[in-house]
Amino acid sequence: MKLSTQRRLAAKILNVGVNRVWVDPTRIADVSTAITREDIQRLIHDGVIKARPERAISHARARERAAKRKKGRQRGIGSRKGSAKARLPKKEVWIRTVRPLRARLRELKEKGAIDAKGYRRLYRMIKGNSFKSKAHLEAYLRERGVLRD
Repeated sequence: MKLSTQRRLAAKILNVGVNRVWVDPTRIADVSTAITREDIQRLIHDGVIKARPERAISHARARERAAKRKKGRQRGIGSRKGSAKARLPKKEVWIRTVRPLRARLRELKEKGAIDAKGYRRLYRMIKGNSFKSKAHLEAYLRERGVLRD
């Protein structure tokens, strides 16, 4: 029995696509006699016509991959799309290097380990990219006898 009109009306009422309209196979005769929107609405109310649930795409695999990536897996060369500078811009790398160095320098100045003149000189050296890390800065200062272990 052709129920295309009834399915179309039901789809419009249920606000879903035609393919998501479910008709009870035992009550097809009742549905085929329904010709008005009111008839279809009554059948929907009775549960003869229903909207099928939406077919969703599972996010479980994506969550699993995210958890692995958090652990550091799946980040090899084959998984990378952008260049190293696109993935972590040069400016970002610079900021992550310079801020801790300047903070350490400030600490040393407040502690009185270095004077204002020394602070300024080291500040300029940091700006000039002389130190690659805090450990490098500390090693330099120990070498010069500014810091003691």
